[in-house]
Amino acid sequence: MTITAAADGSALGNPGPAGWAWYIDDDRWAAGGWKHGTNNMGELKAVLELFRATQDVDDDLLILCDSQYVINCVTKWMPGWKRKGWRKGDGKPVMNLDLLQEIDEAIVGRRYRFEWVKGHVGHVLNEAADSRARAAAEAYQRGREVPTGPGFGGVDGADTGASESAAGERHPALVRASVPPLADVLPAETRAPGGVATLFDLDDEAEPEESSLHEVTLQLTDEEYARLLLRSRAVGSSPEDLLRRLI
Repeated sequence: MTITAAADGSALGNPGPAGWAWYIDDDRWAAGGWKHGTNNMGELKAVLELFRATQDVDDDLLILCDSQYVINCVTKWMPGWKRKGWRKGDGKPVMNLDLLQEIDEAIVGRRYRFEWVKGHVGHVLNEAADSRARAAAEAYQRGREVPTGPGFGGVDGADTGASESAAGERHPALVRASVPPLADVLPAETRAPGGVATLFDLDDEAEPEESSLHEVTLQLTDEEYARLLLRSRAVGSSPEDLLRRLI
């Protein structure tokens, strides 16, 4: 059998807050990053962590990658660099040496091949990896917990070297919608026990006052947050606007 996975990296500012991610499906993916790094570092780290995550699986590995740099490093250049003491043809040291040496160790005995895919054109697996890598970079930029993913085993908080964030960290998302306070639009008999109005008690026929705003705070798991980012980018919207439409 063949495991097909996408690997991608992201760096805000390049260099800047950086992230990496590999993605097989919604139950098997991982992400992480650094406070300061480059896009190439993220791309290489994603491939490295994919090899590590699948090291105990006796399946072929097809890696979808939008980085020619990474593909050439692993499939063409590394053998020559090793013979030259990890130096390029001009004698200069190889960049990202630590990541390349770790990949060189991780691929020993593995059956794998790379396939180049064009980035940002709607390729499902590539977009899923890209959105998670960018979410990790944005988390470092904003000082938030990093959505690390379930890993290959499908268990939240799997140790992928992604970050020190706790599994299941919840991300707040604030949505401001033009609706009046719930107490003003709900009959008393329809409210929740104790007289407290809830969002889903709203009457569909109630007409909101345009001048009034109601704050709704949502708590999202790491995976829910990553999916929200993916869906919002797919439709060219901000996460907040997408949530408004859903509500």
